[in-house]
Amino acid sequence: MSVRSLCVFCGSSFGHDEKWAAAARRLGAGLAKAGITLIYGGSRSGLMGAVAEGTLDAGGRVEGVIPKFFLPNEDPFAEVSELTVVDDMHTRKKLMFDKADAFCVLPGGLGTLDETFEILTWKQISLHDKPVIMLNMDSYWTPFLDLVDKIVAHGFARPTVTGFYEVIDSVDDVLTRLNSLKEPQHSDFSRL
Repeated sequence: MSVRSLCVFCGSSFGHDEKWAAAARRLGAGLAKAGITLIYGGSRSGLMGAVAEGTLDAGGRVEGVIPKFFLPNEDPFAEVSELTVVDDMHTRKKLMFDKADAFCVLPGGLGTLDETFEILTWKQISLHDKPVIMLNMDSYWTPFLDLVDKIVAHGFARPTVTGFYEVIDSVDDVLTRLNSLKEPQHSDFSRL
């Protein structure tokens, strides 16, 4: 299989609808079944914990990366296959990037937006060509997609940026897409 690891960006909260936790667990279980390692932010909280739990419960491998300053307030998922504690957010994002063959964005807040915009910015400046999937279940990410369209319409980005991600509406379709992806190209982080 070409995609051996998937980095999931998502909230450390559950949000107001239980369907998101169910979707996160279903994604995790599907990754395990497909033999794809989950790379994520290392927390037991919210959707992050749900996707990790779903993967582990189905017998999959989970690698978490968490900054040490989160440890007093955020419960790390100690039972994951591998938990790496790093010094800062930049190191966390770079290590998750290095470990991942592709990315999937579930609902989340400002941290999820930060991770998503950074990975798309790195793609824009040709630091990588790894697939990025937006899980747009119930149109959660439609305002994000509209914002990118507005940025393009006002001339602050080229129209090609909308091709830096795929929009998929269901967990099952995300899993199908992951199984069909070709080998990602190598990254050039030496220019960062």
